[in-house]
Amino acid sequence: MRIFKIVIVLVITFSMSLITSYGGEELFLTEVSPEMKPGSQGDDVKKMQQRLMNWGYLNDEVNGTYDQKTFKAVKEFQKWHGFQCTGLADRETLKAIGMTRLVEAGTVLAEGNGMNETQLLARAINGEARGEPYIGQVAVGAVIINRTRDSKFPKTIPGVIYQPGAFTAVSDGQINTPIDPNSSVVKAARDALNGFDPTYGCIYYWNPATATSKWIWSRQVVAKIGKHYFAK
Repeated sequence: MRIFKIVIVLVITFSMSLITSYGGEELFLTEVSPEMKPGSQGDDVKKMQQRLMNWGYLNDEVNGTYDQKTFKAVKEFQKWHGFQCTGLADRETLKAIGMTRLVEAGTVLAEGNGMNETQLLARAINGEARGEPYIGQVAVGAVIINRTRDSKFPKTIPGVIYQPGAFTAVSDGQINTPIDPNSSVVKAARDALNGFDPTYGCIYYWNPATATSKWIWSRQVVAKIGKHYFAK
């Protein structure tokens, strides 16, 4: 019995060591995606292609083959993020895409609740903008996606959404409410993921009638949609 208890303690200790911190963000260890290059095939390639397509770098079908279009999309992603433009999906590139051994806590929370990116984004939009006009719902989704491309924010949609204090929908628990697949916010999430951005690249939004942060007013307002201001 004593040996059994020791084994349990060791397992718990080891499990806790899988949680670490990187740049102030809580991260979890998970399966690492292998480096990929032209000619590679499989689910990892397909996952990478889907993310590149969601973010507007790839305009082609997700086929699971690292073809010439995927090669060019990876180069464009690397250029945007300031990496060496090799077109090869090395570990640093995969880390930026969100396919890495170090995964943000938000990603673990989302996957643990069985949420794909569309459903998670729809839940965030629902909590933040369900009373807004449809284009305003898409705009909130676009801001979340735009943040994944900005160095000041986490690089994945779950990471952005679950970033501490970032969204009311998370802090008040609305993110845990499942959304009907036929809801307008799901359609808005899909449109945002497909590249529709009525904010023209904004990474902030707020309601001027309720905003209490003085700092937010220092941002350059690009658009006013519904009750929200959108800014860079």
